[in-house]
Amino acid sequence: MPTEPENASSSNSSAPSGVGRRRALLAAGAVFAAGVGAAVGELADGGRTAGRATTTGAPPPEAPIPFHGARQAGLTAPQLPATKLLAFDLPATSAAADREALRTLLAAWTRTLAAAAGPSPDPRLRSGAGAPRTTSLVGLGPALAARLALAVPAGFAELPPFPGDRLDPARGGGDLLLQLCAGDHWTLAVLAELATTAAHGAGATPRWAQSGFLPPTVPGATPRNLFGFKDGTANPGEDLARQWVWGPSGPHENATVMVYRRIRMDTAAFATLPEERQNLAMGRRIGDGAPLTGAAEHDEPELYAKHPDGAYVIPATAHVRLTGPRLDGGARMLRRGYSYDDGPGDRGLLFCAFMRDAGQFTRVQQRLAESDALNPFVEHNGSAVAYVLPGAPEGTALGDHLWI
Repeated sequence: MPTEPENASSSNSSAPSGVGRRRALLAAGAVFAAGVGAAVGELADGGRTAGRATTTGAPPPEAPIPFHGARQAGLTAPQLPATKLLAFDLPATSAAADREALRTLLAAWTRTLAAAAGPSPDPRLRSGAGAPRTTSLVGLGPALAARLALAVPAGFAELPPFPGDRLDPARGGGDLLLQLCAGDHWTLAVLAELATTAAHGAGATPRWAQSGFLPPTVPGATPRNLFGFKDGTANPGEDLARQWVWGPSGPHENATVMVYRRIRMDTAAFATLPEERQNLAMGRRIGDGAPLTGAAEHDEPELYAKHPDGAYVIPATAHVRLTGPRLDGGARMLRRGYSYDDGPGDRGLLFCAFMRDAGQFTRVQQRLAESDALNPFVEHNGSAVAYVLPGAPEGTALGDHLWI
């Protein structure tokens, strides 16, 4: 960034000669012209660059992410580096009282999460660096939706058990699921405290919590998981997402269903495999993320391509093959996973995927449970499913459509 030029004059210099005076006048005119040009430039860009020339050259802080909108920002904004998932239960009293408690909680979360987008009244979320960047997702569990007869999509239900699951009840389920994301752990900790306080005020009790993170990643690039592979390459664009991720026209149009799985990964054992075996297990190359049948990350995997000896280039047990949309009528999920590290022997992936119908995940996971080459290195020990509410436009609260 340009900085203010140093004042080159000196009080000890002698008076300039005629030639010197002419040079000084020309120099002064050049400085004046440059100043006018800078001022015109500031006006042309709406004053956005005003004041930057006197800074140290650091880039300006990124703008906060708005909370209000047709969809929740936790799905529409780019992934932020840190996440915390919080699950709560709403104690059962009576249907009328519980519905009012839920309405109170969703209104309180709307105020809390919108305020965090800045300027926040909490001094811990105010700094000279500008408003913090945060996003959030709020979802409802199947048991709560059924108990209170809420307006959720038909067929919304808990996931069935899968072969090989080692689910810990203390790490999954819940009446309400809240995912918070932020650019740093400080902001995330404060926001989680504020959201938990609001939940307590409405009578909800904590069920489980889980923190996660992303590796440093260039904007627009696909983050890697703890096996070293890019995770989220085949995410759908808006057109496909309207078909497979977001609900159909009507009250669920800007809603979706979230499937959460806490997957412990034996990273040390996987790292002992030769790179070629790692690639065959995944169906992609660890270096550039390209499918074994392609040259670049976003090339479509050719599931039926074969070697001269008749063997599939992407093996029958490869993770990419078993999760391929071609095996599921073209259906796609939106994946926004995070890694976690809860100490020696407990590191892995927080699989967070979004789809119109959780039955899609059930079909894919059944195939994986039966024959995925990664099975010796992974264990599913936490699980939850949630109906992710539409966003809250200005002047509304999350879940307003539930009461219509």
